[in-house]
Amino acid sequence: MSITLVAVVIALVLGHVAPSTVNALRRYDWYGRWLRWLGGDAIAGRSGFWRGRFGIALALLPPLLAAGLLQWWLDKPWIGLPGLLFDILVLVYAWGPRDLDVDVEAVMDSHDAASRNAAIANLWPQGESVRSDGPALVEAVFGSALKRWFGVLLWFLLLGPFGALLYRLVECASAGEFSATLPEGNRAGVRGLCALLEWLVAQLMTLGMALVGNFDVVRQAWRGAGGDRMNLDSGFLGAAARASVRSELAEEAEEYAEEGMVQVLRELPELRDAMSLVWRILLLWLAVLAVFVIGGWVN
Repeated sequence: MSITLVAVVIALVLGHVAPSTVNALRRYDWYGRWLRWLGGDAIAGRSGFWRGRFGIALALLPPLLAAGLLQWWLDKPWIGLPGLLFDILVLVYAWGPRDLDVDVEAVMDSHDAASRNAAIANLWPQGESVRSDGPALVEAVFGSALKRWFGVLLWFLLLGPFGALLYRLVECASAGEFSATLPEGNRAGVRGLCALLEWLVAQLMTLGMALVGNFDVVRQAWRGAGGDRMNLDSGFLGAAARASVRSELAEEAEEYAEEGMVQVLRELPELRDAMSLVWRILLLWLAVLAVFVIGGWVN
């Protein structure tokens, strides 16, 4: 698991050093063509199984089987170095596709309405309605953080490259243009699978948020939004994030008032605080992972 730390750092660094190159590599056109082939000319497209809730298994099995076999085969030779390189390659590929903090910076650095609206649209996860008010931007940051970073990271941590690719392919097929190519039953099934994969991620993100922020505020928002119920609805993450950012901004304003200072209002303060909170959660996850590695509890 120590390679996770290396791979995540490399993924983040590459997203900043060469964003255009990395974004060009993180393409899933092949997956879209594969889905259209299965739904059109292939035998699967004419079968009842493809149109059912478990039909996405036909699309997932070949690439995931190949990834799993490579993961197993490359783990032993040359002291595991080929396996390490394969792990890093898959994580970098599944990360994103655009780096979250780069998109947040694009919103804050835009100076006209047209460029800002375009940057905000890039910030929202695909398939969700775009809104530009402060609380909605907090929700967009955390929704994108789940899909771009933490979903890939958790399943990579649990299952290696197989898990990272599994989450990314399921997420790609659950919304957007890829989802539109699927039959109704198949689409419902893959969205249910995506919700299942993301529910655990959202729970752990919320726990991390509580630990790096105001625990009571996050816990109350989490319970109020149904986070303590097994309904696979990750909406509690956005509710907890909005409450946490609102609490931090209020505490910041109170500190300025106690010191007799006039607070200089930053532009889009909710967006800045949301990104700061996401970074703190990510660092907490990596710190916990580092403790496990140093303690010898994991390989």
